[in-house]
Amino acid sequence: QVQLVESGGGLVQTGGSLRLSCVASGSIFETNIMGWYRQAPEKQRELVAQITSTLHTNYPDSVRGRFTISRDNAKNTLYLQMNSLKPEDTAVYYCRLVTFPRLNIYWGQGTQVTVSS
Repeated sequence: QVQLVESGGGLVQTGGSLRLSCVASGSIFETNIMGWYRQAPEKQRELVAQITSTLHTNYPDSVRGRFTISRDNAKNTLYLQMNSLKPEDTAVYYCRLVTFPRLNIYWGQGTQVTVSS
């Protein structure tokens, strides 16, 4: 069983930065993709960034150029560096792990990010 624990959320002013971390515990032997998602109140959860085990990354237009996803496979840790934060970035941020080929999906408990105007 895999557990994901996020940290690093908080309150920041517009234009500020935060770095989120997600530590994965348990046995991860398969090829996988890790990602960050976010969910604002009354909105659907959306992809923020994802990275494969071979370090290929993907971002939606809303965060490209401001957010950077990275991972340390030796430490089973995922990061999200968020710069130039905007009030619309306010949400609960979740870490997700998907393993291949079994397609097991794991989620963290989420960490709140609040950007004040």
